[in-house]
Amino acid sequence: MNACEVLRQGVVIPASPLALNAQRRWDERRQRALWRYYIAAGAGGIAVGVHTTQFAIRDPKIGLFRPLLELAREEFDRADATRHQPLVRIAGVCGDTPQALYEAELAREMGFHAGLLSLSALKEADDDTLIAHCRQVAEVIPLVGFYLQPAVGGRVLSYHFWRRFAEIENVVAIKIAPFNRYQTLDVVRAIAEAERDDIALYTGNDDNIVIDLVTPYRFTVGGKQVERRIVGGLLGHWAVWTKRAVELLERCHAVAREQTIPADLLRLAVEVTDCNAAFFDAANGFRGCIAGIHEVLRRQGLLEGIWCLDPNETLSLGQAEEIDRVYRSYPHLNDDAFVAEHLHEWLS
Repeated sequence: MNACEVLRQGVVIPASPLALNAQRRWDERRQRALWRYYIAAGAGGIAVGVHTTQFAIRDPKIGLFRPLLELAREEFDRADATRHQPLVRIAGVCGDTPQALYEAELAREMGFHAGLLSLSALKEADDDTLIAHCRQVAEVIPLVGFYLQPAVGGRVLSYHFWRRFAEIENVVAIKIAPFNRYQTLDVVRAIAEAERDDIALYTGNDDNIVIDLVTPYRFTVGGKQVERRIVGGLLGHWAVWTKRAVELLERCHAVAREQTIPADLLRLAVEVTDCNAAFFDAANGFRGCIAGIHEVLRRQGLLEGIWCLDPNETLSLGQAEEIDRVYRSYPHLNDDAFVAEHLHEWLS
C-alpha cells in the first residue's frame, strides 16, 4: 500500500506542534519524542509546518522551516523501517506563488508525499487567480486542499472554487476546516459532483469531529445517487490524546460500515467538542489554540512548557481552568497512562 492509498483509506493525521525550550529555541529532542508518540499511538500520518507548527517558523530570523522538515524526514524514515505501510507525510505550503513553489519543492526534496496548501496569503484573489496558483503548486507536489476557518487566518472559498479545484489532477485530499456546516457541505458536494473518488476527504473541523466522520453525504449527480464520506482527520486536536483519537476513528469507520449510529457515540461527539473548546480557546476567538495544545502536552511531559515563538501567544485567562474541567469530566478521553508508560523511550 502506498501513501495515497493509506490516505484514501482514512487515518489519523496529527497537525504537529513545535517543541521549544524556555529560551524559545527549538528543542529537537522533544520534537522527536512528540513524533514518536504519534507513531506509537497509531497515527497513519503526521503534518509538519502547518498552522499548529506556527507559521513563524518561515521567518528568516527564525529559520526553522527547512530544519524541521529535515528532522522529520530522518525520524519518519526511521519509523517506516518498522511499519507495514508508509507514514503519510504532509508538509504545510503557504504564501504567494513564488513562496509556495519554493516550499513545495523543498517538501518534495525532503520526501513528503503531499503539500497542505494554505491560501491565506491570497485573501483578495479571485477564483481564477487562486486556481492558477493551485495548479502551479500541483505541478511540484500532490496537493491537499485546505479550507481554513477565517477566525485563524483563512478565507471564505466558494462551492465554485472547490468544484474547479477538483479538476486539478494532482489533488489527493482536502482538509475541510471552516468550522461551518454550510461551507463544509460546499466542499463535499463539489467533490461528489466532480466524481473524483480518488480525492480523500479529511475533517479539520475540530468542533465537529465525530459527526463529520459518521455522516453520509448523498447527492444526485447525473441522475444517480452519489455518496461521499469524510474518511479521516488532519487535526490540531488530534495532536493531543492521539491514542484515543486512533481508537475513535476505528470506531467511526465501523459505525459507517454498519450504517447505524449508537446514542453513546453521539454523546462522545459532544464530549470531544467540549474538550476542543477548552484546548482551542473557543471562548476567546481561538487566541490560545496553540498554547492550549501545548498545555496538554506539557501536562503529559511531552513538552517542557507551553512556549510559542511569539511571546504574546499564550493561554487566555481562564483557559487552564477549562482544561482542568474537561480533564475531570472526561477522563476516558485522555491517554496519559499510555504516554507515561513510554515517555522515557521516546525521549531517549
